[in-house]
Amino acid sequence: MSETAAQSGAPLRARAEIDLAALRANVRTLRALAPGAALMAVVKSDAYGHGAVPCARAAVEAGARWLGTATPEEALALRAAGIDDVRIMCWLWTPGGPWREAVQADLDVSVSGMWALREVVDAARAVGKTARVQLKGDTGLGRNGCQPGADWAELVGEALRAEAEGVVRITGLWSHFACADEPGHPSIAAQLSTFREMLAYAERAGVRPEVRHIANSPATLTLPEAHFDLVRTGVAVYGISPSPEIGSSADLGLRPVMTLSASVALVKRVPGGHGVSYGHHYVTPGETTLGLIPVGYADGVPRHASGTGPVLVGGKWRTVAGRVAMDQFVVDLGGDEPAVGSEAVLFGPGDRGEPTAEDWAQAAGTIAYEIVTRIGSRVPRVYVHATV
Repeated sequence: MSETAAQSGAPLRARAEIDLAALRANVRTLRALAPGAALMAVVKSDAYGHGAVPCARAAVEAGARWLGTATPEEALALRAAGIDDVRIMCWLWTPGGPWREAVQADLDVSVSGMWALREVVDAARAVGKTARVQLKGDTGLGRNGCQPGADWAELVGEALRAEAEGVVRITGLWSHFACADEPGHPSIAAQLSTFREMLAYAERAGVRPEVRHIANSPATLTLPEAHFDLVRTGVAVYGISPSPEIGSSADLGLRPVMTLSASVALVKRVPGGHGVSYGHHYVTPGETTLGLIPVGYADGVPRHASGTGPVLVGGKWRTVAGRVAMDQFVVDLGGDEPAVGSEAVLFGPGDRGEPTAEDWAQAAGTIAYEIVTRIGSRVPRVYVHATV
């Protein structure tokens, strides 16, 4: 076990325990679902809040051949940490980004428009090194990506000219689904059709990509026809189901990697009619005990879960009583008196009867992706099973 806590062994106000053995098992499960494709473990947003560098290393140990990040800064940080024996792709660029550094670090960079192609070509010429470029098509998500038709033809043509000059290598052609987490949604088949058309055009023009990819976590789990050469698995790597419609983590053979817990900071008996937290949105219905949990929205506990968020304390599910504050919230213990310092588990795999990230997502009206990703830097990450 390794801790980010300043004092090893010191009691922690809160902790996010990251089970790297579970992460490695999830990667192996996902690889088995797409045996004909390489696997990219997406570690953007600090590995969905789990810690990018430890999670990236564990994913590679389990057979991930690619790592994916949103920003180039995230990708460069992986290289700076010594993660050199794997391909790394980054896709969210803005004008003036660190193109030269990316080329020098052998990153695969995504290009969705002519401005980006021009900037990466200029960077490659400046450093005297061929840039690895992946062309992204917008097949129907309506975010990043080049539009089909004339725009795609122009981008492909210019990229091929740059490749003939030796300044870029077109390593990939890719896109992203809008509704793969909604099985049977008509956009899925439409996007696959458009993607195949865009691939066919580029390949007729002379592009010979190393990888073609469109499958995110839900498509990896449910759409084998979308696997192509590479699958990009994000939230599933961390043991979270992309959607309740697809199935629970257990249904999918995945194990949640993060367990978020805190130490109970105070237990006190109060009379009926006692207001709790800001605004007194909760008033005790009778004499009871209250427990103070020392985490709040500054730590990533969603304020939208005020009055609904579940917590396991003393072996029982409790519910956030009143508003979640910046640094703390309260639970009504119903007369029970667990010891101060005892564990309050906000979410985990569910093995001990504790809530899951999906339970918090339901309580806050959001998705489990957001629940884990928003856990802030004040909460130390404690890594278990760090060695294989």
